[in-house]
Amino acid sequence: MKGVPQSPATDKQTQSNGATQLTRQQLIALLNEDLAREYQAIIAYVAYSQVLKGAAFMTIADELEVHAGEELQHALLISKQIDYLGGTPTVSPKPVKMSDDSKELLRFDLENENETIRNYRERVRQCEVLGEYALAEHIRKILVDEQEHQIDLATALGVDVPDVTTDQERA
Repeated sequence: MKGVPQSPATDKQTQSNGATQLTRQQLIALLNEDLAREYQAIIAYVAYSQVLKGAAFMTIADELEVHAGEELQHALLISKQIDYLGGTPTVSPKPVKMSDDSKELLRFDLENENETIRNYRERVRQCEVLGEYALAEHIRKILVDEQEHQIDLATALGVDVPDVTTDQERA
């Protein structure tokens, strides 16, 4: 309906490259979800870096402080892009999980990074379909950091880096 805001899931069309065609308003809504996830990451990294306990976690605790600063830069960049597209950046983070178990905190972070990487990969494809090539490049730069975070967290947990490639990307 004209004049009625659409949800990001409304009126999507799949392109031959597997990307979802969106309107600019739908892209703004999805970028705001990404921004809320960046806020979540900032809060989690700040809190987790201070509450991780034990000698085995001191190196990763220091690294999480660095990650927090990188996530702040991502949030600023995504906010700027939302404004560029004519939207208003969200001010609400996604919920942050807490635990007394240091490994569990790192697993929470790893799960969040996996989700962030999947979403930003999709966002790159969506931006390119809309002709927003510069925005796609900004997101690619963020992806480099997010994948480094993923590697750091997987290494700290002693697990393989998760394959977050979607079926759509494998095709």
